[in-house]
Amino acid sequence: MPAYTTRILITVSLPRVYRKGAMNPSPAYAVKPVPWAVHAADLQAIRRAVFVVEQRVPEEEEWDDNDAVCQHVLALAGSLPIGTGRLLPDGQVGRMAVLKDWRGRGVGRAMLTLLLALARQSGFTTVVLHAQTHALNFYIKQGLSAEGPEFMEAGIPHQLMRIRL
Repeated sequence: MPAYTTRILITVSLPRVYRKGAMNPSPAYAVKPVPWAVHAADLQAIRRAVFVVEQRVPEEEEWDDNDAVCQHVLALAGSLPIGTGRLLPDGQVGRMAVLKDWRGRGVGRAMLTLLLALARQSGFTTVVLHAQTHALNFYIKQGLSAEGPEFMEAGIPHQLMRIRL
């Protein structure tokens, strides 16, 4: 099980107008590494809302034995859990999920930044992930490159992505 001595916290204050002139209903969020054993309920709730309910991924395909051995990040707006992602022991990022109302506000970028920092601290020089194809531009903007052909995972088109740290 990974040791959680890392003291990384990303706090983001959003401008009053954040996108297309819409008023920002919440001033800030924070992203931090969290242990699965303590925050499993929050992490599961986000993933269930995004993957199982919204994207209709079958429950049995969403949950695996890797969660207990991964490094997880949790995005919070105050005490409200709004996003999560994980770093597997082999250096793969996965299960990136942001609640619908919080997309487009930099939450995913902040989570990925923290996950890549955790990967660097763990000694990885390269990170891979399986990106849903609708999110390719997001990952490309973060410096990842697409590799190989598109493939299906949990009934959703995906693309292998890679970044050198």
